[in-house]
Amino acid sequence: MIIARQVTGWFIHLFTATGAFVGLWALFAIHQNNYLLALWLMLIAILIDAVDGCFARMIDIKACVPTINGELLDNIVDFFNYTMVPCFFLLVAPLLPLHWRAFCVAVIAVASAYQFTQIDAKTSDHFFKGFPSYWNIAVFYLFFWQMDGMTNLGILLTLAVLSFIPIKYIYPSRLECLTDSYLLRTCMLLMTVLWGVVTSLLLWCYPGTNHLLVMLSVGYVLFYLGVSLYRTWVPLKACT
Repeated sequence: MIIARQVTGWFIHLFTATGAFVGLWALFAIHQNNYLLALWLMLIAILIDAVDGCFARMIDIKACVPTINGELLDNIVDFFNYTMVPCFFLLVAPLLPLHWRAFCVAVIAVASAYQFTQIDAKTSDHFFKGFPSYWNIAVFYLFFWQMDGMTNLGILLTLAVLSFIPIKYIYPSRLECLTDSYLLRTCMLLMTVLWGVVTSLLLWCYPGTNHLLVMLSVGYVLFYLGVSLYRTWVPLKACT
């Protein structure tokens, strides 16, 4: 039984590490100007990150594999996939004015380095502190919306500034301190899963679109931001 748990723990760490391999292939797709494939690979990396922590907590992976720092592994892979891969996307793809690209990705890289290395980047009540470096998601929306370069630049720089502002953002797989209601936590989790499905369908439809899918996708983002702001100013009493 103990050996089985140890083997399972090693496989979970291996699963987390595959996110880096997926990100590497995303870089290769960007290099080949295959932006749609790159976005699919970035979505797969998000999926890996979304579930590996749940698997790790299910078996108490720290006890099963004490010689591996799973949090460090997760942060390394996340910084690569959530920051470096999208930065390369922004350098190569025509989403930003050419003469602003290097400056913008430099700001993003520095802001993300700060966000990832705060001692309380993930707060004690399981929220992200500051904009949680969702640059891959930002790139998806900018690619999908096809706005002008200066508008995209303004959005990205605003998000970079938000990395330094101590707003608490929902950690979708750690909802213990979102609400006392198990039903509401379940609804939030299901909404996040639905957003992932909708995002996948939008990629599948591209370059076409579907207004209902767009409304659902943007609606979830606005809801996520609204609830995050609410919990920043009105924390759950049981977690304070």
